[in-house]
Amino acid sequence: MQHTRTWTDLYGNLHATFEGRAGGHRWLVAAPPELAAALPAALEGVDGKGVAELLIHDGVVPLLGALEETQPRGVVVIAPRPLRGGPALDLPGRLVTDWDGAPYQEGGALPAWQGALGEGEAGEEGECPAASAAASVGVPVAVTDAQGARELLERWMGQVPHGR
Repeated sequence: MQHTRTWTDLYGNLHATFEGRAGGHRWLVAAPPELAAALPAALEGVDGKGVAELLIHDGVVPLLGALEETQPRGVVVIAPRPLRGGPALDLPGRLVTDWDGAPYQEGGALPAWQGALGEGEAGEEGECPAASAAASVGVPVAVTDAQGARELLERWMGQVPHGR
């Protein structure tokens, strides 16, 4: 895929667009800043159709905004380790003001989630607020570490019609 655009959103979070061959689907790859360094190179190496939007975010509110805006086929959440599912969460409230964007309120109840790739999904069960946020709005989600992002996205693309 080719990097075509970079911008920041209302919350001051970084977005980057990577475009593959014509056709396919729109995907979202979401990562916290501390896990995002290797992702641009990984996305440039993806062999597939469609568009992958990279979101480097702090908290679930910017992620929910990006999910609404992009309406992706699925979201790949980057975490410290791959997970195949997770429990419901009740995040404590906090006001986020440490980014360059608008301040926003985080917190609240989020549902349990299961990885979209099913039985073959790596990892164990574990808490992942970003995956729970995606599940809360009905977007299929898969969780991996930064090193597994390219492989997971290509595998997922290969499992959907017109995906790869």
